[in-house]
Parts: sequence; structure tokens; C-alpha cells
Amino acid sequence: MKAIGFKTSLPIDEADSFIQFEKEIPTVKGKDLLVKVEAISVNPVDYKIRKNSLKDKQQDTPKVIGWDAIGTVEATGEEVTLFQKGDRVFYAGDLTRDGSNQEYQLVDEHIVGFAPKNIPIEQAAAMPLTSLTAYELFFDHLQLSKEKDAGKTMLIIGGAGGVGSVAIQLAKKLLGLTVIATASRDVTAEWCKKMGADHVVNHSNLVSEVKSIGFEQVDYIVDFVDLNQYWDAIVELIKPLGKVGCISDPTEPVKLNQLKRKSVCFYWELMFTRSMYQTEDMVEQHHILNKIAQLLDEGIIQPTLNTTMEGLTAENMKEAHRLLESGKTIGKVVVKF
Repeated sequence: MKAIGFKTSLPIDEADSFIQFEKEIPTVKGKDLLVKVEAISVNPVDYKIRKNSLKDKQQDTPKVIGWDAIGTVEATGEEVTLFQKGDRVFYAGDLTRDGSNQEYQLVDEHIVGFAPKNIPIEQAAAMPLTSLTAYELFFDHLQLSKEKDAGKTMLIIGGAGGVGSVAIQLAKKLLGLTVIATASRDVTAEWCKKMGADHVVNHSNLVSEVKSIGFEQVDYIVDFVDLNQYWDAIVELIKPLGKVGCISDPTEPVKLNQLKRKSVCFYWELMFTRSMYQTEDMVEQHHILNKIAQLLDEGIIQPTLNTTMEGLTAENMKEAHRLLESGKTIGKVVVKF
């Protein structure tokens, strides 16, 4: 089968930052599915791992990454109970295993959902990782519910990105929150409004921008960009007894003690935790993806696809990574095989 990978971590403009190669189709066993991949989407985690995982290293067999896919089950392991051959599925994969930038992939059934039926495959491919991230943060960690939280305020830092685009919709449609999203350009501000944000503010002057639209403090804040950059603003804007959630990667220590005076709770979210540690509740990702598929099929949330490329090639993978590394992407980038 065809695969796209790399043997060492290189800048994306280098000739061998991605290479095409042939490898054997893997044998399926246990609780794994063998999926014939039809489309994938690219996330910031992809370029971060490409840039850092093989820095100053060279390996003989190319490393295959990619964490978002839609495809068809070609075969099942002997312990599989949730799926059968021919099922259309989507998933975000496992950091500890080969990724989706290849024609066939092995994936544990517990982190796989039945794909949406009423939207094109490229739109569905854009959704797993970002939807799981936002859903786990809101419902597993922050423990939000429409019954107790409708009408409360949430500030979403990074509203036009992949996770932010889903988070805005979940916050509005499933929780009834008043959503304030950050964006710095007219085109990203319009995207946030399209996703359902009630207010859009410029993140360059976050405190003054939020206060200028009538909010001295907010109930919930989620950071999808850079916790270090916005920490002081978060400390000032969060209400007493509020909650803060984060998915970004701080490069400097975070002064969590600054939240103590307000008795604010802080939560990390990493979508890969369940699969990395084989947690007892790993199958929750199967259930969440099925819920997301239903929401998409019923039109309650809309796909966040913004750019589609045709063909599993090294050049398409390079271009997708260039786009994400620019920091200016809106919504999701998908490669359709």
C-alpha cells in the first residue's frame, strides 16, 4: 500500500520533509479494525510531531503520522464486537501507533465511531479530533450541562481554529451559553459568527475588548491557542468559582496559584489520553463520535471543513502542513484520497 511519512524531522520546505513509500498492509487481530482510508484531515498536532519527534534522528523506516480519518472497515480482529466489514467509520487515532497518512490503517474499535451518513466524506473527515477535544473538555472535564449552565458566558480563545469552530457550536447548540470568541481578522471574525458566536473580540487586547462589549467577567474560559500569552487576561476575566479549560502547550510555567483567590478550577484536555493509557473508559470515544455523527446528520452542528486537497501525495501533505504552520488557517484542511 501507499503511505506518506518522514525519516527525520525537517522544515516543511525541505525535499524530504515528507516522502512517499510502499509498505505492507498490516494484519488485523484483537480489538483492531483494518480500515481502508478514504480521507484524512490535518491538525496542529501533525506538524508539531513532524517537527519534533525525529529531531536530530534518522530512522530507516519512515514514520507515518496523521490523526483524523474516515474510511471503510476491510477486516476485523477476532475480539471486535462493535463493527463489521463494510462499516463506514471515522476516528482520530492513537498517538502511539502509525497514523492515517496511508491507504490502510489499524485502529482500536473503542476509539472509532460510525461515520455520518448525510454529509460528504471530506466534511466528515474534518470532525473527529476537534469534536472529541471540545466534547471531552466541555462534558467530561468542565461538567457543563444545559440544565444548569444555559445563559452563562464562555470566552473561547481561538474561535476560528479547528477546535474553536466545533466548541462554538457545542457551546451554543448543546449548552445554550452566551459565546464570546476571539479572532484578529475580518475573515476569522466572520467565520466565528457563522459558527454561532454571539460576540467576537480581538485577542490582542483581550481584557479591554471583553469589557467593552459589556462583560466584566465570564463564567468559563477555554484556551485553544497559547496559555502563556493569555494567562493574565484569563486570571482577570474569569468569575469567582468559574472554570478554565486548556488544550495548548505552555512553554513556561503557569502560575495556577493566581486562581486560588477566586476558587477557580483548571482543567487540561488531551484527546489522546484515553488511547495512550488504555483507560477503562476508552470506549467513551466511540460513544462521543457516534453522538457527533448524529448531530452532523441532523444538521444541529455543521462541518468545519474549509480547504480540500485531492490525492494522497507528499506534495499535498507538505501543502497542508504549510497552511497549518502559517497560523492563519480557518476551520479544517482535508486531504481526500
